[in-house]
Amino acid sequence: MPNYRYQVKNNAGEVQVGVVAADNVNTAAGILRNQGFRVLSINAVMGNSDRKGLAARLAEMNSGKPKQKNVLEFTTQLAVMIRAGINLRAALDGIADQTTHPKFKKVIVQIKTDVESGKQFSEAISRHPKLFGPLYVNMTRASEMSGSFAKMLDRIAGYIQQEIETRKMVIGASIYPGVIGTMAVAVTIFLLTFVLPKFKAVFQGKEEVLPWATKFLMALSDFMVSHWYFVVGGLVAIVVGFVGFARTEVGGFWFDRARLTIPIVKSMFRALYIGRSLHTMGQLINAGVPMLDTIAITGDISGNRLYRSMWRTVYASVKQGKKIAHPLARTTLLPRAVVQMVTAGEESGKLGEVLDEISSYYQRQLKEKIKAVTSMIEPIMIILMGSVVGFIAMAIILPIFKMSSLVK
Repeated sequence: MPNYRYQVKNNAGEVQVGVVAADNVNTAAGILRNQGFRVLSINAVMGNSDRKGLAARLAEMNSGKPKQKNVLEFTTQLAVMIRAGINLRAALDGIADQTTHPKFKKVIVQIKTDVESGKQFSEAISRHPKLFGPLYVNMTRASEMSGSFAKMLDRIAGYIQQEIETRKMVIGASIYPGVIGTMAVAVTIFLLTFVLPKFKAVFQGKEEVLPWATKFLMALSDFMVSHWYFVVGGLVAIVVGFVGFARTEVGGFWFDRARLTIPIVKSMFRALYIGRSLHTMGQLINAGVPMLDTIAITGDISGNRLYRSMWRTVYASVKQGKKIAHPLARTTLLPRAVVQMVTAGEESGKLGEVLDEISSYYQRQLKEKIKAVTSMIEPIMIILMGSVVGFIAMAIILPIFKMSSLVK
């Protein structure tokens, strides 16, 4: 977005100069008039993009999309500046100058421009839904009506921080099994394509004395070496088909159900989805967001189609005038103790506080479950890897011993 240097006169007759970002000259002039200024002159600043060197342009291209970490830093800085008494426009301008991520800087400048044109902050950020989701928009909208903007930004920053930490824990728990699984596949391919072919000449002409395991592995090795392109193509097709199926509604529902039924990981994912849902709901209720909007956002953010369906059932029930706990009592996705606490919180009028306490408990539970799952998966993966490698090794060694005994 181009910048325009302006010279204006305020209501007191004082002349002011500065720079404003806008799509064109008319838009820039309109922004200044909406702020109560009388425009004296306005000229386009020579485009910064024209002065950018090749290195700067390459850095911008390689910067990638803005992440939740950028949103967290933005929210934290904005809360501090608003609490310090800096007005919103000046705060956005200061944050934009300090932001090093080129694409996120453009987002902040666009938000600042929208605010200067008279839009509410919640309306300005709603134009960037990939960065500022429904929870962020609704909580800021509620704070604009209640006048607790800085406090609400702190609450949002805390929510984003917890979501980032939760995501790191889940990803961290899957890294070790992924590394072990990749090593197992790589070692198996190496043995089948490089080691076993070396023994082909040794076993040639002695097929009648070879055990079935050796015959099977030799045939598999010959096929992989001679028709490797079929193997690679088949693996690519399987991966593409797997990913494509997972992205469909049916496939996604199947995988979401599997996460809640596989014995080793089901407790971890259940703690994740319950904690995330109740934390989101508690934050929205405490922010003063209407109940129906709260339930709808909770379902969308839950991260699992089964829980999303559960919250949509709750939405339909509450829309008919019933209490939240009524449909929750019929589901198996929430423990009975959680439903009882929700009922108590709803009847006492402290539902937000109760949900915060429950979500904190499940956050602690999630950490414990991740440690337990990791400690269980490690030996399982090692045993599987050792079994595969041991099977291949025995299929090679046993016929050698057998042939040596026949020679004696």
